[in-house]
Amino acid sequence: MARPKRRDGWRAKKWYDIHAPSMFGSMKIGETLASEPEKVEGRVMETTLGQLIDDFSKNHIKIYLKIKEVEDSKAKTEFMGHDMSREYIRSQVRRRATKVDCITDVTTPDDRKLRITSIAVTLNRTKGPQKKAIQKRMEKYIKERTKDFKFEQLAQQMVLGKFASDIYKNIKDICPIRRVEVKKSKVLGKK
Repeated sequence: MARPKRRDGWRAKKWYDIHAPSMFGSMKIGETLASEPEKVEGRVMETTLGQLIDDFSKNHIKIYLKIKEVEDSKAKTEFMGHDMSREYIRSQVRRRATKVDCITDVTTPDDRKLRITSIAVTLNRTKGPQKKAIQKRMEKYIKERTKDFKFEQLAQQMVLGKFASDIYKNIKDICPIRRVEVKKSKVLGKK
């Protein structure tokens, strides 16, 4: 009896170009392989900010992009969050300094829920009440400022560092601050 011909799965698959969101210039950032366009949707791609904006000094920031739709062989993505490398954060926190973390859940005017994790690194060691004051002021400022921005504007400001510099200006009078960073952001979904 003749053996049935086995179909090669690789031949049925097709390459799809992955493009960054419009806030990063809609440039091609990679490729993915799938047999059907529906199987491409929902995949999450990790890239660096340095690759997206052609700036090698920003390679410590990882960007997570989710494929939302496929047209022909072009996959469009949306921003899902970002994260800074642990090595970069450890290089910012030195001896005799204090790191203050602030995790804030916010909702943008266009009903997108985000969890923003920001850090402030002080110049000298700080005591408990100062840490609490920094944390409270950071949280209050983040909640107030996110009401002013739509989701894409907020994501761009967080990733490029403008949002962190605004936080720094707001908390620098509590105690000497070396650096403020938006360490991580994550899209929790729509409201």
